[in-house]
Amino acid sequence: MIKMKKYSRQLLPLLTVLLVALLGLGSCKKNEGYTAPVSNDKTKPGVVTDIKVKNLNGAAYITYTLPNSQNLLYVLARYNINGKTVRETKSSYYTDTVLVDGFAKSQDYTVTLWSVSRANIQSDPVSVTVHPDTPYYLLVKPTVKLAADFGGVNIKAINRGKTPVGVILISLDVSTHGLEIVDQHYTSTDTINYTIRGFSPTPRQVGVYITDKYGNISDTTLAVVTPIFETLLDKTKFSIYKLPTDSPTAYGWEVPYLWDNKTDGYSNGWHTAPGGPAPIQCTFSMGVSAQLSRFIMWERPDQYAYAHGNPKDFSIWGSNKPAPQDALLPQSAPVGTVVGDWVNIGNYHYPDPPSGLTPGFTNAADAAFVSAGVNFDIPPGAPVVKYFRLLVHTTWSNGDFAHVMEFSIYGNPQ
Repeated sequence: MIKMKKYSRQLLPLLTVLLVALLGLGSCKKNEGYTAPVSNDKTKPGVVTDIKVKNLNGAAYITYTLPNSQNLLYVLARYNINGKTVRETKSSYYTDTVLVDGFAKSQDYTVTLWSVSRANIQSDPVSVTVHPDTPYYLLVKPTVKLAADFGGVNIKAINRGKTPVGVILISLDVSTHGLEIVDQHYTSTDTINYTIRGFSPTPRQVGVYITDKYGNISDTTLAVVTPIFETLLDKTKFSIYKLPTDSPTAYGWEVPYLWDNKTDGYSNGWHTAPGGPAPIQCTFSMGVSAQLSRFIMWERPDQYAYAHGNPKDFSIWGSNKPAPQDALLPQSAPVGTVVGDWVNIGNYHYPDPPSGLTPGFTNAADAAFVSAGVNFDIPPGAPVVKYFRLLVHTTWSNGDFAHVMEFSIYGNPQ
């Protein structure tokens, strides 16, 4: 029998990560900026009046009229968001509005308001009822879709509010017989679409639930998926398949160096000749027909990271013809476009520097990211191909040449 664990205990470290990694917002601690008394006037301040509520998704704005108290410092709101967690929000005397947020559901909640003086004296409490709209994490949950993917499970969801959420993947553990957390994905993007790999191609029960930075947890979407088999294609079977429109190479950096398992900055890779005709491209045979799942590309590292001829935007084209003929490929084409014997199986943008710095001013962490290689997924349903063609649209220097150190290609050989 499957044992369903209490996710709330497992989420204690997760919520810490979520709070720090996403926005560093929404702490349940008191705002320390108002704790020190700055007045000896012990007069109790008046209460806020004329209270109005504007409900939001998982939150509410409360507006009011401030009391006529000369030593007023702030207004304190205290409220329970999910039956166990009490939050406090403070708003200075410069404004007549306080935001209360983090509510777990769309229902009535009681918020208690106090005026607080500069001597840290509280007014009498005033209560108001808010009824927030459905929180964003609960709006994400019904959109979750789980599907088998190469080597794992694909997770899709829509986050229309673009608010910070955690997508938590659980899977049945054969040793504990419980559903254990195997991945935690935090994002504030509107479209969620990623794959967790490393699973064997056997049926597996998995589930996803959604969290927010306040510790709220949705129900779990469960499914049984059978990951599709994938393997690293055998590079010893790769061979050059030079076509007339392929770019001339230079400096002894030839196409076969793309599969010699050398990714350091001291070895050769593939390097085209400066001033060569567009498009910048190369072609090789993988030696076997395969439905591709992903590839890892190593760009030229170290001082060349995010610079020189490293590809910035590129496409992968493929063919499964016995001897595909050359064709002048377009610089831009949707996935699935067929030109002669070739089909576009993916358009890609190399990830921007993780540091957020401008290329040319990147740091050591960015260089390490490049040196480690970057994984790129092939869109699901791509056709089986035997020949692999790289077409570089732009490089990080916007030059007329390109270079790459290595490719590792994964898929299901046919």
